[in-house]
Amino acid sequence: MIFNYLRFCIIIFFSIVPYLMLGQVLEIDLPETNGMSSERLSNISTVFSDYVDDGKLPGVVVLAARNGKIVYHQAIGMCDIEQKTPMQKDNIFRIASQTKAIVSVGIMMLQEEGKILLSDTLSKYIPEFEHTNVALALSKQRKKGNMNVHRIVKAKRQIRIRDLMTHTSGIGYGYGPAKKKWEKAGIQGWYFAHRGEPILETVKRMAKLPMDAHPGERYVYGYSTDILGALIEVISGQPLNVFLKERIFDPLGMVDTHFYLPQTKASRLSVVYSQCDNKLLRAAEDGAPQFEWDDKEKCTGNNQTQGQYLNGPRVSFSGGAGLLSTSMDYAIFLQMMLNNGVYDGTRILSRKSVELMTDNHLDGDHYKDVKFPWDWGVGFGLGFSVTTDAGDRGVLGSLNEYGWGGAYHSSYWVDPNEKLVVVYFTQVTPIILDDHQKLRNLIYQSIVD
Repeated sequence: MIFNYLRFCIIIFFSIVPYLMLGQVLEIDLPETNGMSSERLSNISTVFSDYVDDGKLPGVVVLAARNGKIVYHQAIGMCDIEQKTPMQKDNIFRIASQTKAIVSVGIMMLQEEGKILLSDTLSKYIPEFEHTNVALALSKQRKKGNMNVHRIVKAKRQIRIRDLMTHTSGIGYGYGPAKKKWEKAGIQGWYFAHRGEPILETVKRMAKLPMDAHPGERYVYGYSTDILGALIEVISGQPLNVFLKERIFDPLGMVDTHFYLPQTKASRLSVVYSQCDNKLLRAAEDGAPQFEWDDKEKCTGNNQTQGQYLNGPRVSFSGGAGLLSTSMDYAIFLQMMLNNGVYDGTRILSRKSVELMTDNHLDGDHYKDVKFPWDWGVGFGLGFSVTTDAGDRGVLGSLNEYGWGGAYHSSYWVDPNEKLVVVYFTQVTPIILDDHQKLRNLIYQSIVD
């Protein structure tokens, strides 16, 4: 009798656990309850306070969640150094390329609805891409380091949606062999907030310019996700900002994620700085990013506008780098991914779509000999980098961990093995600093279970 009763209880427990998980939301909890040490986590505050005190960073926000519980969420330093405004946990940041993951989820949602296939050609929806060209640097000139001398050839095949998701479309940021043509067209770099041209029109103009590589043959980081954003507009019939708000932000409760800020939130927008001669310079407010590492004459802080995200034309929704967000909003999005597509009872994606997005797609039979160029032991999925060999990568972490970062020196990762979400926001570009590596070590050394 007792055995039957216990069996009944076990059956009931395991039948309701999935529904309990569907209601899971990010809430503050003790680190010790979630296998982490409060004392060890306090090292994060110490190390990043030192960065701020030494003038290496203006201010940061770090959020770490394990088992769906927030075990560390701190704001350190200044949002505005000159005005002596402290950083707050709800400060709003330009997340740049962290936009890419959100737009990639939007594409997967459309596939789940039967509106597209990842194997579809881009030209099926944006006909301007039916015939594209590639600029190839001449081999002798390439050996000499001169990539600007090139020949233009027809692309071997059409660009597919999957190519855009994996950055194998061959489309860069306009600085490839044909960069003078891209410059003449006024399409270079990742910054779009100042443009008065809708993103779809900009993307259509891209189709006429020579790409950096043949589709499917090389990992080329660039406008692929901006093109996906335009594709969402075509398929959904909505501007990208409306689609993302109605389909992702509102359902998840991401109340502070925007392409352009409402004036009521302007005071929470963190100031951008640039690292120059080991000093932080406040960014100018009268132009788009201009800084280049090898151009000392531009070492003036004139690398970012504070005003465009507030008062810009508000018509160019960059799916590759245009969003603003908070640490909490972005953690919610990542927790949804960690929960296999569901958060607080709202399903955004199916488990199988999440699995496909967070698996490595490079260097297999489909993208043969295409490797991720910037790190060992890392591949790329559909919108995320993916750890394929933790030993080869050589840093603390886990196999199948996925993540990315942004041009303003932000970063994030999700570790399914440890049920861990980490969001790191600051606003400095350009910058060379070891803070990303230090944060990774500080997070993982805090795990004690």
